[in-house]
Amino acid sequence: MITTIHGTGIDLTDAIREYAEEKINGLTKFFDNITKADIDVGMQSHHHNKGKIYYAEVTMDVPGKTIRVVKESETLYKAIDKVKDHLKVELDEMKEKMRRKDKVELRNNKGYQE
Repeated sequence: MITTIHGTGIDLTDAIREYAEEKINGLTKFFDNITKADIDVGMQSHHHNKGKIYYAEVTMDVPGKTIRVVKESETLYKAIDKVKDHLKVELDEMKEKMRRKDKVELRNNKGYQE
């Protein structure tokens, strides 16, 4: 999987880079057909809440589909975790759809009727 990371309005330290890569690359355990992931992390410059609001955005390419998730939180690490959790759910749903489709095709090929 090709992973690129961009930082907006923050210093993209090695620790942040490694954390984001580790979390997003870890998703390959759940779905091994991920071809590319672009990660954008940063701080919102204009937001209605008080205090600093960080965001993490991931655009992920899988065969036949692009998944984009953006999450915000009061810390950058929490925003990255939220994105990872949401992507895991999306990938699980995709995987389940693929399994159901494969089962239907197998049944049809064997001559079984649903």
